[in-house]
Amino acid sequence: MIRVLVCDDQALIRTGFGTIIDAQPDLDVVGECGDGRAAVELAGQLNPDVVVMDVRMPVLDGIEATRLLAGAGVARPAKVLVVTTFNLDEYVYEALRAGASGFLLKDAPPAQLLHGIRTVASGAALLAPEVTRQLVGRYAERIRPAGGGPDDVPLTARELEVLRLIAEGLSNSEIAAALVISHETVKTHVSRILTKLDLRDRVQAVVYAFRHGLVA
Repeated sequence: MIRVLVCDDQALIRTGFGTIIDAQPDLDVVGECGDGRAAVELAGQLNPDVVVMDVRMPVLDGIEATRLLAGAGVARPAKVLVVTTFNLDEYVYEALRAGASGFLLKDAPPAQLLHGIRTVASGAALLAPEVTRQLVGRYAERIRPAGGGPDDVPLTARELEVLRLIAEGLSNSEIAAALVISHETVKTHVSRILTKLDLRDRVQAVVYAFRHGLVA
């Protein structure tokens, strides 16, 4: 059973999400709240598998709440699925950078919400390749100021190739085709990249690549 905490300042949306989620045999809404501070407190009490988090909320917004739940230095980071009204809302990028595992639009079909929750719960990132291209492309200049460059990245030449393709928004299958290697080999490279760079998922890998100047 995947335990879900729903956080949104609109009661109607909380109720709608809760109804959709609770109708699934493998999902269970263990709590609901209307602001980021309450989300952080409830997550500490309830230990949900996934937090479905709105961005714009009173008291504490979803970005700061995500940082407190899943950001760098958090001993037991939660898996946060951010929901937003706009596809390329700048707050979504900030939330991903804060540690969220992915995002969805609020008007996404119920099936996408359920898929998103299950995907994030499994430990994978929910960020479609085409969305990666748009999101990171738009905010590349903001991501860049980190210092360092390709020579400072502790990866093999092949791993650097794979990381660059991830940052360009290619899926594992597309990377396999581009490099003429097997899908399993790509998965191995991705796993090694995340381990070597101490990254949690592909979303963080994309941000890392841009921050270190690996993608033009």
